[in-house]
Formats: sequence, structure tokens, C-alpha cells
Amino acid sequence: MEKFSVAPDKPWFKPESGWEDKIPTNLEFPVKTVDRLVEDAAQRWPDKLAARFLGEDMTYGEYNQRVNKFASSLAQLGLKKGETVAILLPNSFQFMIAYNAVLRAGGIVSAINPTYKPLEIKHQMEIVNASYLIYLDVLYEDKIKPIRKDLNLKFIIGSNIGDFLPWFKRKLGAFLKKLPVAKLPPESMQFMELLKTNKEPPLVRIDPRKDSAVYIMTGGTTGIPKAAILSHFNLYSNAMQIQAWFFKSQPGIGNLGILPFFHAFGMTTILNLTPLFGGYIHLFPKPPKTPELLKVIQNESPKEGFIFVGAEVLFQRIADFEDLDNYDIEGKLFLNVSGAGPLHKDIQERYEEKTNAPLVEGYGLTEAGPVVTVNPLWCDEEQRRSGSIGLPLPGTEIKIVHKTDYTKELELTDDPEDRENVGELAVSGPQVMLGYLNNEQETNAHIFEKDGKRWLLTGDIGYMNHQGQVTILDRKKELIKYKGYSVFPKDVENLIGRHEAVNEIAVAGLPDEDTTELIKAWIVLEKEFEGKISEEDIISWCKDNITHYKVPAHIELIDEIPKNLVGKVLRRVLRENDPIWKNYFLEHEK
Repeated sequence: MEKFSVAPDKPWFKPESGWEDKIPTNLEFPVKTVDRLVEDAAQRWPDKLAARFLGEDMTYGEYNQRVNKFASSLAQLGLKKGETVAILLPNSFQFMIAYNAVLRAGGIVSAINPTYKPLEIKHQMEIVNASYLIYLDVLYEDKIKPIRKDLNLKFIIGSNIGDFLPWFKRKLGAFLKKLPVAKLPPESMQFMELLKTNKEPPLVRIDPRKDSAVYIMTGGTTGIPKAAILSHFNLYSNAMQIQAWFFKSQPGIGNLGILPFFHAFGMTTILNLTPLFGGYIHLFPKPPKTPELLKVIQNESPKEGFIFVGAEVLFQRIADFEDLDNYDIEGKLFLNVSGAGPLHKDIQERYEEKTNAPLVEGYGLTEAGPVVTVNPLWCDEEQRRSGSIGLPLPGTEIKIVHKTDYTKELELTDDPEDRENVGELAVSGPQVMLGYLNNEQETNAHIFEKDGKRWLLTGDIGYMNHQGQVTILDRKKELIKYKGYSVFPKDVENLIGRHEAVNEIAVAGLPDEDTTELIKAWIVLEKEFEGKISEEDIISWCKDNITHYKVPAHIELIDEIPKNLVGKVLRRVLRENDPIWKNYFLEHEK
């Protein structure tokens, strides 16, 4: 067991209104592998519901048994400790089983966004050196086949979305074209066949503190895509920290599984967290339309209520839904936490008014498991609507350091204009990543040790008040936040730069009320394409070759990309001279 304390010398953590008494200032974190979350839950609640998918249920006993069988089959196929398995699946029973089975067999999971295009999939699999792939059958033809010869894979495993449905539901679904089905290539093994083994999984010696559990793609603090390494200890600890913060949660609570599991936010707050409560996940293979979501909340209605963790846009859709009064959801949304970007006060207030359920903001980043801070859930209204990113989770320490000298810790302040004490947020705790895969330079640039603790520089600029609440003033300068997605300009530039007509390109975010930021690309064409290709042509190409949230809303063809004397592209100059940028700030100054 390892102990981490929440800066007990800080005056702001002393109990004031009662809720703080329920959250431990010290937590002991067991040194366990992530798959033990499922195994332990199966021992405690074998007959309790673990997940619901397409109308079918899976208990914890069934869940753990399937993980054992799949892990055994993976080992028989040759999966060795430390090898990477790519998972290209939506939220599903299959994802849950594959994720834990790979970890139980000693492998490392690297989950891929199913909306990615072939080029993006290939890029990730090369970075993480994936030797195995578990995929959804209907994705093969368009996404895997074009790059198959370039992937050095030892085996591939295909699954259909309806694999766990009774045969008559599968047949009916296929007939009605509600369950798309695709033929697997001859080399592919079938997911369900690997669950038929009777052999026990091998005993693999894993050091949870040192051994990698997942590689998750991130722009890190620099905006350059790379793989963050999270250990078993990182992930297990972060789930425990959230469990402590959600201390009122009881066995049987539902967790709305909308956030994708390929993202650290969904992986930790839904997939890894729920077994600690003995709760269940209602799985959505893709984000549901608002009426579908409201029907689930109304009709399923576990007596313990639902946990609803998501990006702001999900809460906004409910707050703006005109027919909300036609659904009986009052009292059924127990916990509501918005993350992956700032929560605007007007959306928070409208959601709370419409649902009579409290909504708070949390903060995190992939490199920290990802959850770092959350606003109090059971407190007075003023604390809940603080406008800050909240307080650190138990076992987490945060501080504001000088923007150019991380060894200098800044003073507390209640004034956002106190620029002397505005700096970079640094985080320490058991959830801080091991580093970036095969990138020692970036790791050393963003993780430092002081007084025996490892600190992560987040790249987010803000200040801390005397209550310990942090306000972020400036997100990572180059990072674009679009509908809760993190979009890295260099990533988009690299992808669009493959178009034969593109000579130079710069990408930046522009403020937008509805999406937080819009993506804009400024492009210099190759000479032979000048006058022969339009902005609309390039946007059309982007839609065919890049996942939807990376497609620019605007493209402008220009003669020259501004650069400084050493040749660095000046995105800031492009952004601040753009009419959208200027008009936005003119309107907000009135």
C-alpha cells in the first residue's frame, strides 16, 4: 500500500461545511493491476449487473469469467508481456472484455478512435508499435484494409456489434439493417471463438507501479501528438481517488457510458471506476440523440441513480431540449460532472434548473490519468458554481509555479489581475504518468522531481485562491477545444499537408459560442494548383480523409504563412488578424 496526502498544511482543506469530513485527506492505494477491479467486483458481487448493452445484461461473474477466457486465448495465440494490442472498437461488451483481458495477459492496451481514417490509425499503431489488433468487423474494409500491408501484425481479431445478442435478435437486426454485419477476412479470428476455451489465463508477473497498462495518444503539453504511458498503479489509483470523491455512490448505481473508452476520460471515470462501486455501465456505442438518452434515464432508473460524466456539450443538449418536460428524469441524475473543457456558467445554471440535479466542473489531462480536480458535489451553491476547476482529488497535490521557472512556487491570490501570481499549474500524485513513449526529451521537459515527489507541468496557466480552488485563465496555447475534443494543430497540419495541392499550412482555433472553438486552416497552394482548387474542394477532401472533429470549419487560401526570424510559424498572428477573432472580442467588449 502507498500513501499520498493532500497537502495537509494547506488551510483551505480544513473541514468547514461537513462534506470534507467524508473525503479522506490520506488514501492508501493498493498496488494492484487494473484488471483486479473486475476480479474483485466479481468476488464481492458476482450476480450484480456490471453492464447493459443493446438490451442485454452482463453480471460481474460473467464479466470476469469472459475476461479470464479471452486472456487465456490471447496467451495461447502468443501474446507476451509488454506487447501492445490495439483496440478499434466502440463502447461495448467486447471493449470491456478485451481491455481487461489484454491487461490480465500482461499486454499493453492502445485504444483507437473508431472514427479515425486509415492514415490516422496507421500513425497511432506505428507510434505504439502494436503487434495485435482487435477490431469491429464493419470497420475493416474502409479503415484497415487500405493500410493492412503496412501493419506488422501477428494476429487480428474481428467482432460484430451484435455478437452478444441472442441469435434471433442478431438475425432480425441484420434483416432490418439495424445491426450492420461485414465478412471477416480469412486471416482474422472471431472474437466469440476465443471465449470458448476452458484453460485458465497464465500467471504473469506484473509490477503495477512500473509496468505500462495503456498507451494513450495525446498532444501532451506541447501540442505534438505522442503516446502517454500510464501504469496499472496510475489508473487504479485515479479510479480510487474518484471513488473517494463520489463517496455517496452505492452498489447498483448506474453509469452512463457515453464518453468513449478510447479516451482517458471515459476509460477512467466509467470503465475503471464503476466496478469499485459495484455499479453498472449502460453502454452507448456512439453518442445517443437526446431523446434516446432521456428514455434510458427515465425508464431504467436504478434506485441509486445515474452517474453522468461528460463534456459540456452533452449537458447543453439536455438544457436546450425543448421537450424535456415530457420525460420523467427528476431525481434520477445523482452525479453530474462536466470535463474535457471549461463548463460555462449559463449552461451549468440552465441544466441544474431544468433537471433539478447539481452539475460541477472537473479538470484533468491524459498525462494524469486523467482526473486531477473536481468541484465539490455536496456543498452549498456558491462553492459548486465557483467558476474554478475545483479542488484536488484525495492523494493529489497541485501548485502554481512560475511560467519559466518551475522551481519557484507562486503565492495564493484571489485576484485574476494579480499577474505576479499567475503561472503554470503543476500536479503531483499517484496518477501522474510514467512518461511519453520513446520520448525522453519530452518526458524530462514536463516531469520534474522535488522533495521526493514527481511533478507534472500541465501547460495550463492560472492562479490558486485561498480556498485552494484553481482558475484556468489560458488553456494550452496551441490546443484547440472543439465540442469537448482536444484537437492538436500540428496533427491537423500534418494530415492536410498530405494533400497534393498544399504547399504550406497553419492551423489555429477561433472562438465560437456553440463549440468553444472552431478550427481554421490557412493554406498556401502549390503553384500549379493556384486558381484550380478552392477552399470547398479542400474541406471536401478533409471530410473524406480526416475524422469529423478535426475537419476545419474554415479554410483560407493565402499567399504567405507568417513566420518569425528562425522560421517558426506565427499562428497567433493569423488568429488575431482573423475577422472571426476580431468580431468575437468586439462583441464581448460591448
